[in-house]
Amino acid sequence: MANATKQETKKGISLNLRNTLVGLSFILPNFIGFAVFTLVPVIFSFILSLMKWDGFTPMEFVAFDNFVKIFGEKKFIESLGHTVYFAFFTVLLSMAAALALALLLNQKLKFVNFFRSAIFFPYVASIVAVSCVWKAMFMEDGGVINSALQMLGVAEDMLPGWTASVAWAMPAVIIVSVWRNMGYFMIIYLAALQDIPNSLYEAAEMDGASKWQQFVRITFPMLTPSHFFVFMMLTINSFKTFDLIFLMTEGGPGTATQLLSMYVYNKAFISWDYGVTSAASMVLFLIVATITVLQFRVEKKFNDFM
Repeated sequence: MANATKQETKKGISLNLRNTLVGLSFILPNFIGFAVFTLVPVIFSFILSLMKWDGFTPMEFVAFDNFVKIFGEKKFIESLGHTVYFAFFTVLLSMAAALALALLLNQKLKFVNFFRSAIFFPYVASIVAVSCVWKAMFMEDGGVINSALQMLGVAEDMLPGWTASVAWAMPAVIIVSVWRNMGYFMIIYLAALQDIPNSLYEAAEMDGASKWQQFVRITFPMLTPSHFFVFMMLTINSFKTFDLIFLMTEGGPGTATQLLSMYVYNKAFISWDYGVTSAASMVLFLIVATITVLQFRVEKKFNDFM
């Protein structure tokens, strides 16, 4: 009996081991890709942030001197401020536009599927093509937008300079970013809207609630998980934005649209200062990580409260 029990135990262990190995074999390819392209570069970037290195000479350990250097540099502080400014308005306006479009296209309208597809299209369109088209539209002289403003009665000397203007370059980039993002997040909101039971609205109508009261008391609260998801994704994407800025303004005029991502690019490929580049990257990484952690904590507390 004892031998039989031992054999059954060994069989159970071998079966569990086999199941474990099978499970690991499924996640191993993804983990290898994550380790090679994400985990190892992040660790190396952290190590490099403590070094002085131009890519050619031997590395020199300088501890936290790189962090002290960037926080004492005016361009870095400006880039940080521009990034917060860009992220704040991009997130706020993208969420508002996406929710408004989702509410509109959740109605029974003719050609509703066409409009949904058309609004979603900019998100999957080539960023190069999108940037070139918008850059042409934002031209100070002869651009479509300024021509339309002139037709509406705006005086020529009052027309915005858009990407050629220090004051208007950032709003121009934010407009394009919102236009590009709103279609994707509209789909997220649209899916959540269709999951709200109609019985809630029917009960509210029986109680005499107006459409606005139904939105405030039913629709908006029921979309809370989607709000958190959209906010988190937009915030992370906004802080990491590079391609749109690079293609439309290259961080200019001057440094008017230089975000942290552009600052990192310039330090790496123009100044060849990889230690400072990595330190700035770590600051950006910590900002995004902190926002993400806070987001999850707020969501958890809200769900516990509800």
